[in-house]
Amino acid sequence: MASPSNSTAFDSLTDYIALPRVEALALSPDGKTAVLTVAALKKDGTGYDRSLWAVPATGGGTPRRLTRSAKGEAGAAFTAGGDILFVSARPDADGDADDESGQLWLLPATGGEARPVTRLAGGVDGIAATADASARLVISASLLPGADTLEGEAALRAKRKEKKVSAILHDTYPVRYWDHDLGPAEPHLLAIDIDALEDTIAAAVADTAAADASEADASTPADAGAPASGTEANPYPATLPRPRDLTPKPVRSLDHAEAALTPDGATLVVSLEHREQRAGRRVIVAIDTATGERTTLFDEVGVDYEMPAISHDGARIAYLRTVQSSPAAPTDYEIWVAGIDGSGAQRVAAEWDHWASSLEFAADDTALIATADHDGRAPVFRIPVDGGAPEKLTDDDFAYANVVVDRRTGDVVALRSSWVVPPHPVRIARDGAVTPLATPAPTPAAPGSITEVETTAEDGARVRGWLLLPEGASEDSPAPLLLWIHGGPLNSWNAWSWRWAPLLAVARGYAVLLPDPALSTGYGLDFIARGWNSWGGKPYTDLLSITDAVEARDDIDQTRTAAMGGSFGGYMANWVAGHTDRFQAIVTHASLWALDQFSGTTDSSEYWQRIFTPEAMTEHSPHHFVRDIRTPLLVVHGDKDYRVPIGEGLRLWSELAEHHADEDGRMPHRFLYFPDENHWVLKPQHAVVWYETVFAFLGEHVLGEEPSRYELLG
Repeated sequence: MASPSNSTAFDSLTDYIALPRVEALALSPDGKTAVLTVAALKKDGTGYDRSLWAVPATGGGTPRRLTRSAKGEAGAAFTAGGDILFVSARPDADGDADDESGQLWLLPATGGEARPVTRLAGGVDGIAATADASARLVISASLLPGADTLEGEAALRAKRKEKKVSAILHDTYPVRYWDHDLGPAEPHLLAIDIDALEDTIAAAVADTAAADASEADASTPADAGAPASGTEANPYPATLPRPRDLTPKPVRSLDHAEAALTPDGATLVVSLEHREQRAGRRVIVAIDTATGERTTLFDEVGVDYEMPAISHDGARIAYLRTVQSSPAAPTDYEIWVAGIDGSGAQRVAAEWDHWASSLEFAADDTALIATADHDGRAPVFRIPVDGGAPEKLTDDDFAYANVVVDRRTGDVVALRSSWVVPPHPVRIARDGAVTPLATPAPTPAAPGSITEVETTAEDGARVRGWLLLPEGASEDSPAPLLLWIHGGPLNSWNAWSWRWAPLLAVARGYAVLLPDPALSTGYGLDFIARGWNSWGGKPYTDLLSITDAVEARDDIDQTRTAAMGGSFGGYMANWVAGHTDRFQAIVTHASLWALDQFSGTTDSSEYWQRIFTPEAMTEHSPHHFVRDIRTPLLVVHGDKDYRVPIGEGLRLWSELAEHHADEDGRMPHRFLYFPDENHWVLKPQHAVVWYETVFAFLGEHVLGEEPSRYELLG
């Protein structure tokens, strides 16, 4: 059901997936240039190419493309001297032509071609930290544990590839994460001194001579002293700075490391995991980047220390301290500041009932610049480190991310978005004034309108959300309603998502309700606690309460409604299906079905078992109510989803068939299965399949349209 207004990019799935997307932002040391990572649809429509674009960070001007390669670029950062670093799998003229691993590249500030900085056999995972006043930086790279040198690691990788061995032997938990297997390589943090990058004829000649000597050694009979297979082989290039391993034998402690470098590059402060049986606790350590010597700064049993940030003068660190939650209650994200050596630790903003999602020191180091969910938005906050009250720097309907402080002016540069405006770069002055910056991805026109709605729950709590309305919705022409339930569950409907795009439904004439029920972030710890250890309780009744309030509007058709959600939203969709028949259709994506099964097969079982009592896990498991389902379900699951494993979708489908199939085995339910997708379904054409199938299912059951099947489903 298309919108009667002028056509927008959301009227066509082909047009929608072709919209360019700003994914990340980096700021130059002088604060004058922002570098954006922009994704654009490939010509064949099967994926996205990423490139770097420069825009003036002070406003005005036009975007300028910096990189252009078939493999794309991402993870941009600046060196202290203004050179641009990025990770790319683009060909290295001096490397192996068959190597497709991503390496670190440098684009000189003075101009010229980008040049490789690394040639690691397994590639570079990302840039972990750069220094404000030093040529030193730290990268993350995965290395095989059976080798002690870079050369030996390369030889061991080559042998595994030659023998076509993909097996992984584990001695720790877990074995996979979100959508990928863990191992056999382990993440390490490696220091690199950019000023050691040689680009002279003499260095190139020496590098070639060393490679020739290695090849000659390899052709020598083994009994004459050639290296055994799997030991040191080709020497690491002399023309490139040799990475220094700061974290030897890390096992899995650096899987989710968060790191920051002191301005002089001498000390790396990193949050890593201290392993404990199936899980662990996050600790903060300081590593001397010259010697590798490690000092533990913060470590408590049952407490996580995360998100370290270093002041611009190098004297202090800020971080989050969080007591690990239990079934009794959620716990707060505490903001602390200490000396760079961990001394004099003090909590700041103790009365600030928010969960910071990013931290950075202000330009003068007297405050922290933070982001946090807040009442359906995600503003930028200024938090004085002397104990003063936090203040909002932004006061609009946007969510801010990728926040970077301009050390020269004290302004902030960031990406911001809402449910009707995709991420775009902005500059935030110290007085809170926001100036949009140029972007190569202009904002597409949004169909319909957005308004804020709220109601009062049975226990007196305020429950709010966003309501997106199609153009023309009125008492004379009320719109069908989609209740769209967010995932998490510790989450909020406050920022744009390319994957979950309600404007696509609005363009087809639906009103979309995006509510924040109990467990949602941005409303204080007590609001989260209302649904803690009780997912089928207040979160469910909050959803029904705000749906009742919206259905009472004259411009909403309460006789044509559906519910949908993914992940926790899929759990709640399943719970809704087993507890009410008020909706005409329900879409449940990547959903939790049987909590006892899920909690032992997910990629982080200890967490889920830690936050539930056994009784609550049984009481609030949707699978116990399969016999009560009366609403047609569209079940969607990807086989590579390791957070909510495919077994959840398979068991849901099996039990629907057990209780609801007719004698011929047919059901009103449907199962959309993606053998090679993960938790989100990210390939562009698969996203099209997802939406076409969802809208066809809703059209049949909500709008009374004839059943249809997207042609690419065969």
